[in-house]
This record gives sequence, C-alpha cells and structure tokens, in this order.
Amino acid sequence: MWHQIRYEQLSFWRNPQSAFFTFVFPVVIITIFGAMFAGGDEDSYFYGLSALEYYVPTIAAVSVLGSCYSQLAIVLAMRRQNGILKRVRATPLPAWMYFLGLLAHCVVVSVVDVALIVGVGGLFGVPFPSPAQLPAIAVTLVLGAAAFCALGVAVASLIRNSEAAPSVVQVILFPLVFISGTYFPIHSGVLNRISGALPVRPFNEALLGPFAQHTGFDWRNLGVLLAWGAVGAMVAVRRFRWDPRPE
Repeated sequence: MWHQIRYEQLSFWRNPQSAFFTFVFPVVIITIFGAMFAGGDEDSYFYGLSALEYYVPTIAAVSVLGSCYSQLAIVLAMRRQNGILKRVRATPLPAWMYFLGLLAHCVVVSVVDVALIVGVGGLFGVPFPSPAQLPAIAVTLVLGAAAFCALGVAVASLIRNSEAAPSVVQVILFPLVFISGTYFPIHSGVLNRISGALPVRPFNEALLGPFAQHTGFDWRNLGVLLAWGAVGAMVAVRRFRWDPRPE
C-alpha cells in the first residue's frame, strides 16, 4: 500500500506543470476574492457571514473536487487508453489496493490544497477553525474525497477515450458547482432543493458549518455524500474497464 501511494505521489509531483496548476488555481481564486471582499462586514446575502468566511470553505470544496473527481477521471481515462491499466491489472497488485492508493493520494493532495486556501484566507483576516471543529472538518474532507473519487472512477468508466475525458468531466461538474452555491449563494428554494440532493452542495454545507459557523458534524449532508459515494462505487465496480476500448 505504501509503495502504491508513493508511486502515485511521485508520478504527480514529476509532472510539475499539472501539480503547479492543481494548487495555483484555487489559491488564485481565493486571493482574488480576498482582494475584492477584504474588510467586508457580515452580509445577509452570505447567510450572515462575511464574503471571505463564505468563500474559504466553498473554494476548499472546489479544490477537493478538482483533485478527487476531475483529475482522477481524466488520469484513469488516459492510463486506460495508453495501456497502463491493462499492465497494472496483470501484476499481483490487488485492484482494491490500486484504488485505495489512488484515494490516499487524492486525500494528500486535497489536504495540501485546503491548507493553502485556509492560509491565504487567514492573511485576509478569516479566522482559522478552532480545535473543536477539526474532527468535523477532517471527517468531511475524507468522506468527500472518497465520495468524489468513487464518482470520478464511475465517470472514467463511461468515457470512451482520453480525448473526450476533459469535456465529459467538465460538462458534469460545471453546472453542479454553480447551482450548488460555490461561487455565489443561491437563494432560490427550488434550486436549493435540487442541488441539496446532489453531491456538491451537501459537501459545501458540510464544510461551511465547521469552518465558518462553528458547528460540528453535519450528519444529514454527510449522509448524502455517503449515498453518492456508494452509487459511484457501484457504477465503478460494474462498469470499470482495465483494457482500452477498440477503436
């Protein structure tokens, strides 16, 4: 297991351009928002929070989505088409250990990303979470990472070729991110009910509570995440292919 995690980390960091933009994109976004909203007071538009108190957890959620869903689905589609997955399957490495190594790698990248975002937010005056909130944040991040990894593998199993992977991944992700209140709060009751049954908004709210509202575990939203993770895992188990599809 340690060897597999180390392999995933080495392959990630030896692609410096990909690693650089994985961390830079969310940091740039939170920096821009920090410059725009620094010094702002509480606003009812942001549910009684300052703009930055709202954006730090939601941008942290986006960084987890990028690491555990988008990149994972694209990487698996590329590895399958290049024949890497076929060769991995022929080794003694169990399939469950291969995917557990991917999950651990995604969690490590997500933790680094979230730490950078929280650090930048702190530079703009956003208070750090108290120690009492850290267990809820840790459980939410791990469960969210696991759920979105499962969904990433499920989507990768439906992608026909690596060239189509970025388009397929983003056409699913972008609408969910926007209707889930990631970049601006949604005050439509209908949209909130719809997005509340989908995975992104529950993840946002499960992080928003302990990060900004000093609450504990959000069991309802964590349950939604767990359900979507189970759905993704079932689709992945039934549909995932190790061999490239014939042209």
